[in-house]
Amino acid sequence: MSEKLKIKLSIANRVYPLTIEASQEEGLRKAAKNIEAMIKQFEQSYSVRDKQDVLAMCALQFASQVEQDSINKDNVNEHVEEKLNALNDLLHSYLIS
Repeated sequence: MSEKLKIKLSIANRVYPLTIEASQEEGLRKAAKNIEAMIKQFEQSYSVRDKQDVLAMCALQFASQVEQDSINKDNVNEHVEEKLNALNDLLHSYLIS
C-alpha cells in the first residue's frame, strides 16, 4: 500500500490541504504553479480583479487545451490509420501478384 502525503497548495491566495499519493505530488505542485501563473497573466492582461472570474477563465483555458489535445490526437490517429490502410493495401496487392 502506498504512503499518503499531506500537502498544502496555495491557489488564488487560498490554501488547500490535500491528502495524496506520493506519485501525485509533483504533478499537483506543477498544476498549482501553472494556475497561479495563468491567474497573474489574466489579471495583468484583462484588469480582472474578481478571483472567481479569473479562476473561471483559467478553468476554461485548461479545459479547452485538454479538448484541443484530444481533437489533435484523434486527427493524428485518423491520419495514421489511413496510412496504415494504404500500406496494408499495397502489401496485399504485392503478395497476391
